Amino acid sequence: MAKEDRGFASMDRAKQREIASKGGKAAHQKGTAHEWTSEEARDAGRKGGLASHKRRREQMLASGSSASDDRSGMSDRSEADDSSEQSTGE
Repeated sequence: MAKEDRGFASMDRAKQREIASKGGKAAHQKGTAHEWTSEEARDAGRKGGLASHKRRREQMLASGSSASDDRSGMSDRSEADDSSEQSTGE
């Protein structure tokens, strides 16, 4: 039997789903299945978002700028442009 013909991943999707479903049902019957509260789910989603954007934050901190610095710099420039236009009468 070849390696690729063994294991869970080599089964067709329907067979995988059937086996996984049995595991979930057994855990619920046994009382060991975890059921998320809305607070737990919210916290897990927040942590996932932080983790997935960690590299971007680290790169921005390493370069010495942050997204809030960039936005505030843009608003300062647009205000400066507006004031120069007002002073020339345009």
